[in-house]
Amino acid sequence: MYDAVPQANAILLKSILHNWDDQESVKILERCKEAITNKDNGKKGKLIIIDIVVGKNGFGDDEDNTSLQTQLFYDMQMIVFLAGKQRNEKEWAKIFFDAGFKSYKITPIFGLRSLIEVYP
Repeated sequence: MYDAVPQANAILLKSILHNWDDQESVKILERCKEAITNKDNGKKGKLIIIDIVVGKNGFGDDEDNTSLQTQLFYDMQMIVFLAGKQRNEKEWAKIFFDAGFKSYKITPIFGLRSLIEVYP
């Protein structure tokens, strides 16, 4: 799975990682980290993820009950059909750091989805 990812300044993963458990997600993230780190000149790019962050939404109210219920519904779908899961911010941070990334930024701007920038 994902034997190689071509070198790039940025990689975009939209609605990908929720399909995978934490162990497989870390493997995917490690491959992406290798691809955005230029071994020749030391320059580092960034990983851009568009996905649900449970408890965050782009409506300006992170405690919005309807949004949270919808996010949890999608979480149940991922668990039942794909053995994946929706993650909250702490769960995202854990897989980022486990894959060797140093920092991240979450911007909830796409309704139920968030823009996540991850840096090596």
